[in-house]
Amino acid sequence: MNKNLPRDVFLYFLSIITLVVSAVSFGVLVFQYINIYFPDALVDYYKPASSYFSSIRHSLAFVIVVFPVYVWASRFLRLDIEANPEKRDLKIRKWLLYLTVFVAGLVIIGDLVALLNTFLEGEITSRFILKILTIFFIAGSAFYYYFKELKLDDSKKDWNIWSIRVFPLIVIIVVLTVVVSGFFVAGSPSNRRMERFDERRIQDLSIIQNQIINYWQNKNVLPDNLNELTDEVLGVFVPVDPKTSESYEYFILGPLSFELCSTFETKSNNNIKNNIRVPIIESAILRPRGQNYNWQHDIGRTCFESIIDPDFLRIEKPLPL
Repeated sequence: MNKNLPRDVFLYFLSIITLVVSAVSFGVLVFQYINIYFPDALVDYYKPASSYFSSIRHSLAFVIVVFPVYVWASRFLRLDIEANPEKRDLKIRKWLLYLTVFVAGLVIIGDLVALLNTFLEGEITSRFILKILTIFFIAGSAFYYYFKELKLDDSKKDWNIWSIRVFPLIVIIVVLTVVVSGFFVAGSPSNRRMERFDERRIQDLSIIQNQIINYWQNKNVLPDNLNELTDEVLGVFVPVDPKTSESYEYFILGPLSFELCSTFETKSNNNIKNNIRVPIIESAILRPRGQNYNWQHDIGRTCFESIIDPDFLRIEKPLPL
């Protein structure tokens, strides 16, 4: 026997670890797709689809890096056994193969119990069925592949058959399809960068809005321009566009109303059908205490109006002693 036991032990451990990480990440990825395209009003009413994007990106990163390592390690071990058939009887290999089959079986049972519990709690049938199919595909694929491998070891048959050659290729194609879909669902890296710029712009506008309200509370009048908000002594500075470094637009609409404008690179997806979980609230409720919490925007220049309610925001000056 060609003795490379340390290498074999390392590769088999690498194979099972990367299999577990890939399977979990793949499952999270598909589950997030299901949550986005089959929203449950009971669970996701106040949760926009974009809240799932971070989890999708993390799972994509794991699958893109770890799954190819698993494929390489598995293929290397298979070719090594084809060249050295006596290695089929390595105890470490037998232990890890049986462990993989055992874990896959436990995963199927555990996930079925968890999903059935959510179904009994009232989850919609389509989400339940799709998640069940996802679990069966992941755990069932691992269980089937390694169980067949153990059966072939017992019969000493040649590995050049469908269950060893074609089936893994089908799994790889499915994984690639799911990974590519992730870039369409969560957006490309360049699109994500534009979204982050827009998120920063919304944060800046919210800060400026609060600065304007504080200015009005102190002076009982709106500032003529944004430069009046700057206070070097207190360290107060007005944010500018993070990409162009230009000032945001500010317009006075009345004694108690003003408008802030900015140019956005993407469209907010908080009110898109099947993506929106937060209802559109009427303006009277939308602006408590004069603050605008509705920052939905289209691509291009968008303005946001704020109306100050003096009954809520006026600061009573202390009476002289």
